[in-house]
Amino acid sequence: MISIVLPYPPSVNAYWRHIPTLGRSKYSRGGVRVLISERGREYRTSVGKHVRLLRLRGPLTARLAISIDVFPPDHRRRDLDNALKAILDSLQAAGVFEDDEQIDQIAVMRREVVPPGRVKVELLELPA
Repeated sequence: MISIVLPYPPSVNAYWRHIPTLGRSKYSRGGVRVLISERGREYRTSVGKHVRLLRLRGPLTARLAISIDVFPPDHRRRDLDNALKAILDSLQAAGVFEDDEQIDQIAVMRREVVPPGRVKVELLELPA
């Protein structure tokens, strides 16, 4: 099992940036190019620093179960599922697992408010 505490992620709406484009390309859909925002890139960098402290031997390759405890930074209303994309994408980019497609089970629990917010992530390899 891998357990790690990470900073509170940006919402899915703040993680992505939509930029109008001229024409179509393999990177754009319908005249809009979707990129990771500056906040998203900063979050990925922060997650990468936390993951390096774990000194993992390489990305997990097995099927996975993930449990995420979300400690919001304040009492504002938030959709719990908005935190997932940034967390999963950042863990993949940091080399914890090869692809978030490996995740067969996700459990997410909202916990008490803890400024400035954080998430506790536990990953478990599932039996073959």
